[in-house]
Amino acid sequence: MTEQIKQEAQTLAPLLQSIFQTLHQEPELGNQEHHTAALIRRQLDEWGIPYSPCAGTGTVAVIQGGRPGKTIGFRADMDALPITEGTGLPYASQKPGVMHACGHDFHTTALLGAAALLVRRAAEMPGTVKLFFQPDEEGDGGAARMIAEGCMESPHVDAALCCHVESGIPTGTVAVRTGPICAASNPFSVKLRGRGTHGAKPHLGADVIVAGAQIVTALQTISSRRTSPTEPVVVTVGSFHSGAAGNILPEEAVFTGILRTMGGPARERVKTDFRAIVSGIAAGMGVEAEIEIFESYPGCRNDPAMTELVRQAAGKVLGTGSVLELDAPSLGTDDFGYFSDAVPGCYYYIGVGCADKGFTFPNHNPHFAADPDALPLAAALHAQSALDFLGK
Repeated sequence: MTEQIKQEAQTLAPLLQSIFQTLHQEPELGNQEHHTAALIRRQLDEWGIPYSPCAGTGTVAVIQGGRPGKTIGFRADMDALPITEGTGLPYASQKPGVMHACGHDFHTTALLGAAALLVRRAAEMPGTVKLFFQPDEEGDGGAARMIAEGCMESPHVDAALCCHVESGIPTGTVAVRTGPICAASNPFSVKLRGRGTHGAKPHLGADVIVAGAQIVTALQTISSRRTSPTEPVVVTVGSFHSGAAGNILPEEAVFTGILRTMGGPARERVKTDFRAIVSGIAAGMGVEAEIEIFESYPGCRNDPAMTELVRQAAGKVLGTGSVLELDAPSLGTDDFGYFSDAVPGCYYYIGVGCADKGFTFPNHNPHFAADPDALPLAAALHAQSALDFLGK
């Protein structure tokens, strides 16, 4: 069965590359994936796979097996990033300032490939496969909205899987890990209010820039001095805005960023430490601080049984020597955690790196590109994982 799946996946390669290139040329930001959704639905129609809209531009497709059984769900995110592409590829983005720099076009295409492989086997297949084409992973979390709209029910989903491209591992390999694999995230915004004055008379004001600079520096002690060196914690300040002229101390400064932990007690402790440092330094510098910490993605934790399922399926499709074990979780985040919090799940990495083709740049880089030769491999792995799960 596995060899047949692999062969069929390779015959799909020209179609998958065409879909992938079309999606890459027409990237869409979160909740704006109208062209992407239309392409997905046209392809599902062609294969006779029923579907329904969900969470705006999202789509839930259902492949019903000919015999009763369990249900497994697969998530593919669809949205692009606000980045101007610099790859120079012949199928580069045609939208200035928007680019598939995280591989969501690959995820969508690979899941469509899996759909083609599975629908051919539906009559003999026990149970059901549900395909979640999800909007807005990079923004407010389309996964939570899809779940809230009932994508995990009718029929109830028993387990969920999701892949993500990784250019740091070569095409033809898969990387897995049991337990925590992606971080929980808490975006934050801090507004400092001081007293403006002439730059030559700083003693008459309350300097929000100096206060903010001290706060930004001190926040790094959350990971370096308040956290065990063996515990992954990242505090990132990504923007700092204040002032309009070099000889004026402004009234206000705003900085924003994100806290990354592996969830649990560490998540709450880091938020407490963050508030204490910001409010303490602000008070000492004579400025007011308005602190907002937002609840966001819960992090991804891989279920042992589902991880072993993917590990074994990857060994069948790619060979056991091509299944890599991750030593540590990533501090990146992904809203697939909402799915894996609801049911046993596994989030795994598909290798799309190829130095000979220049596919070596990291995600969220203007030069990032995924090796399209990995598309049939990913499609076959999805299909094999689904059949193995349903056949248990």
